[in-house]
Amino acid sequence: MSTPFLSIVIPAHNEASRLPPSLEQINCFLDQQDFAAEVIIVENGSHDRTYEVAQAAARESDRIRVIQSPDGIRGKGLAVKQGMLAATGDWRFICDADLSMRIDDLAGFLPPETTGYDIVIASREAPGAVRVDEPEYRHIMGRIATFIIKLAALNDYEDTQCGFKLFSADVAEDLFQVQRMNGIGFDVELLYIAKRRGYKVKELPITWYYDPYSTMRLWDDSVKLLREIWEIRRNWRLGLYEPPK
Repeated sequence: MSTPFLSIVIPAHNEASRLPPSLEQINCFLDQQDFAAEVIIVENGSHDRTYEVAQAAARESDRIRVIQSPDGIRGKGLAVKQGMLAATGDWRFICDADLSMRIDDLAGFLPPETTGYDIVIASREAPGAVRVDEPEYRHIMGRIATFIIKLAALNDYEDTQCGFKLFSADVAEDLFQVQRMNGIGFDVELLYIAKRRGYKVKELPITWYYDPYSTMRLWDDSVKLLREIWEIRRNWRLGLYEPPK
């Protein structure tokens, strides 16, 4: 089989109810494109029927594959890493299962729209972005996280934590092979390494639709993020992000 142009990687933890409508939209979008694509669902420690739902979708569509994280190991960072390294596409897109960014907007991430960039990240804060139905307190929580990230790690981007990011195949192989964070800090880790590798990153404003089922916790997640940023900076100093030989 020829190499697909695009791989869409969906980390899935307790997403049994949201996967079917999201996959329907994704398949509809891909059916309208003139390139080959694959969809990889990474089930990550779910307590519901996520795995069974994903398997059923894979039986109905040749472009869908399902993999599972190792038993007892959880974390969105782990699931994304597994999916990205299992992907075969020339371009590899991380996609949250809730589709809080409309999948049609993916067209703006892909060449020729973004020719010359190695990574394209969706942004809810860049000029031109629109946030729909988000409570003010949730926006404030996000800005606090961004303040922490800018202060402690990366001052280059307005939104490192949005769950929609595109990587070229070569860059994905480089970054995800050395990724170490399984938790909330994995986005910062990838962009931190990318900056020091000299990769070109484009921050693309999107229209983002608030998900009332978000599990973000202001205090706990802020403390965890600070701890993981400290680990990222330490790992870099220790040379732990050097490419495997």
